[in-house]
Amino acid sequence: MAKQILFNVFEMSSAMHNSHGLWKHPANERTRRYKDLDYWTELALLLERGRFDALFLADVIGVYDVYQKSKDASIRDAVQVPLNDPAFAIPAMASVTEHLSFALTVSTTYEHPYAHARRMSTLDHLTKGRFAWNVVTSYLPSAARNFGLNEMIKHDDRYELADEFLDVSYKLWEASWEEGAVVNDRENKVFADPAKVHEINHEGRFFRVPGPHLSEPSPQRTPVIYQAGSSPKGKEFAAKHAECLFVGGPTPEHTKQSIQEVKRLAESYGRNPDDIKAFTFLNVVVAETTEEAEAKFEEYKRLWSGEAAKAQYGGSSGYDLSEYTDLDAVFEYKHTEHGQSRAASLTKDNPKKLTVREVLESFDTLKRRFAIVGNPQQVADGIQAYFEATGVDGFNLTHMITPGSLVDFVDLVVPELQKRGIYKTEYAPGTYREKLFGQGKRHLQKGHPGAKYRHAEKSTV
Repeated sequence: MAKQILFNVFEMSSAMHNSHGLWKHPANERTRRYKDLDYWTELALLLERGRFDALFLADVIGVYDVYQKSKDASIRDAVQVPLNDPAFAIPAMASVTEHLSFALTVSTTYEHPYAHARRMSTLDHLTKGRFAWNVVTSYLPSAARNFGLNEMIKHDDRYELADEFLDVSYKLWEASWEEGAVVNDRENKVFADPAKVHEINHEGRFFRVPGPHLSEPSPQRTPVIYQAGSSPKGKEFAAKHAECLFVGGPTPEHTKQSIQEVKRLAESYGRNPDDIKAFTFLNVVVAETTEEAEAKFEEYKRLWSGEAAKAQYGGSSGYDLSEYTDLDAVFEYKHTEHGQSRAASLTKDNPKKLTVREVLESFDTLKRRFAIVGNPQQVADGIQAYFEATGVDGFNLTHMITPGSLVDFVDLVVPELQKRGIYKTEYAPGTYREKLFGQGKRHLQKGHPGAKYRHAEKSTV
């Protein structure tokens, strides 16, 4: 059987995500309904009908205010603000679905692992093991200020903190409660065996956590770990920790090289590179005919906001594009403490040197390179070609109009991919980790740094 594509939907608990300016489209329901629980349960049912693997929920904990040194552009055009906590809708969505999984973005920069571990265990319990954690470090200066810091923690230091954060979390999830600790023995009046519940006694550079973990082991113990770092430090972190890698690149060749680099690094950590699934961005504009799809795309172009796109880029890269006044100068890479992969995307990682004029123009209009546009066969051709050229395992599907773009994808593209044998017609049973890696593999796999904390005599993998 041909390798089958994994699909997530890339979403955010906000009025808009990355379809800048399209909040103005009259069919964009998320703009007015993202605050309603019904919006999220209806979305979950749609995604399960389309056999999506997971709903991937992005998040930030600050306002994009680097561009023009102001928050105004972001607030005016709903650039990931206003923004709700994405965790609260997950149990409701899980309650109306059987197989759809959920990946939640939580930053290690301003959380504490003790409380965080309980939150993650709770969500793994309530979803019956259909849960993943997208590990990020926070790059927005406004977030640092609101958490009482004068400036952001430096990029590489954020990863050092994150590495210890995960170490503490693994100890709480894997080492604190043994399998069989909860006996629920009414006759002998013992709910849990104290001899099988352990302190972790972590003493580190950033955290001191004696334990024990407050929650009993959830179906997966440790949620599936997503990570999206593309800087040298981020790739090392992903190679060590990630089970699902979120990767991008200006060309299919670049994306393929990034995946291969992380997998080689994973082997150096004693991990099986097959224990990492790679995902990249996908955006689609599809209709029954090519002409209808092109008309949709032109409509979206008219609503696009270049100012919103520049505001989002400014916060994620650290580059304030309003300061670049020499339009014919080369847009060069400079180090920032923001997202280094975003900073590199239009500079040292781009196939050719760009001028400032070219960079600014790239944000001012919706470009065809950001989406596959066409009828179902054309879109499926584009997806299949990229899938085969890069070696990715799946895609995080963004969307112009919600839920309309997703309805189009489910109704028009999914059947075409299924007909080609490269997309599932039924879900596999089990937890999210089992759906990704195989039946019986509900816990971290051997070689993963978190697995070493599991009581050896109780290991199931």
